Amino acid sequence: MAIQVKLADVLKERNITSKELCALVNITEANLSILRSGKAKGVRFSTINKICYYLECDVGDILKFDGNLEEDS
Repeated sequence: MAIQVKLADVLKERNITSKELCALVNITEANLSILRSGKAKGVRFSTINKICYYLECDVGDILKFDGNLEEDS
């Protein structure tokens, strides 16, 4: 996948659990799990905004572009 999700790494660095982040951001644990695994097909900017706010990080800390073009199949 061209976009890699590094959310698990940031959670570990910040010493916060997924469950705690879910409560702060107001999303389900299932949806956060899908995002963390990199299997999400999309995510709302408002969700990314809240995640970055509560983790005190930048978008680039949780989402990385690997430099390759991923074609839709």
